[in-house]
Amino acid sequence: MKNILLVLALAALAAVSGPLAAAGDAVIIPPMVMIKGGEFLMGSFDNPKDENYPTSEPVHAVKIKSFRLSKYETTVKQFRQFVEATGYQAKGDCWKLAANEWGIEVGQVAWDSPVNAPTDYHPVTCVSWNDAHAYLEWLSQQTGKHYRLPSEAEWEYASRAGGNARYPFGDDPAALCKHANVFDRGGKAAIARLTGKSRDEVKCHDGAEFTTVVGMYAPNAFGLHDMLGNVGEYVEDCQHLSYEGAPTDGSAWTSGCATFHGGAMAIHRGGSYNNGAVGASPTHRGHAGLDNRSSLGEGFRIAETIEDAAAQKSRAGKTAKPSAFEAGLASAQLAERASRERAKGSPK
Repeated sequence: MKNILLVLALAALAAVSGPLAAAGDAVIIPPMVMIKGGEFLMGSFDNPKDENYPTSEPVHAVKIKSFRLSKYETTVKQFRQFVEATGYQAKGDCWKLAANEWGIEVGQVAWDSPVNAPTDYHPVTCVSWNDAHAYLEWLSQQTGKHYRLPSEAEWEYASRAGGNARYPFGDDPAALCKHANVFDRGGKAAIARLTGKSRDEVKCHDGAEFTTVVGMYAPNAFGLHDMLGNVGEYVEDCQHLSYEGAPTDGSAWTSGCATFHGGAMAIHRGGSYNNGAVGASPTHRGHAGLDNRSSLGEGFRIAETIEDAAAQKSRAGKTAKPSAFEAGLASAQLAERASRERAKGSPK
């Protein structure tokens, strides 16, 4: 009887937890950075204002509790492990650059298509807010940790990294290319070839035309890479058109949500390779539908709720270490740097 009960209990646990990673593959534990709590002024009066899009006003004081945030944006490799383990379908329409009136169109290009996933260590794109939640739920089940999207306030606090300037490193947009993959001179030329359109770029070269391997640029003062540029990062909060009535305790704002063209919207932050000096800032706010997929630049970064000391001690040594993932990333970064050096020497 005891054996039967044990079998039933294990079967129930498997049903809740979902499939494990493929045999022999340790679940990829994202490298995390401890973000010590504190208080900061959230928002800015310097960003554009449009009644249909979320503004960054009013500026308001917010207290943040300590939490962890992934050192890098979530990669193709991490998302692929989830899809292969579960059979999850993240397919469907995905926005892409195009030569038409808008410069974009919906196409059947998936997150794992070569154009969107040149390497396993590029940030995953063409995934929605809903897809991100499905992955995070699976990762939490596999590890016993509480992985989630950061709140919008947590994200901005971590992106600013204690600074009060326009960017974490200062006020000069031309310095963005040392810290981020943005709409620079090279990106402008590449995107113009696809869309036939031109606009003002950041006056520097970041070495990438579209998305690139994560961690290629200098981290901010908290040790986080690509908080600006590469891909915009979904947060837990739904859309609100201003910060009027926003929580001041750092929690996600998920009630009283403002729709757009009748649909629910999520906030994403940080801008992408397709954003210039305004969009690629710690305070600028973007939005997307909950099931919207885009290669123009929405991805996500992982947050982790900090457990009490007793719970952490009880799980010590029970989860895989991120060393194999980081070793692979280091190799991908070396290859990307070599590719950029070759491109510098090639005839124009």
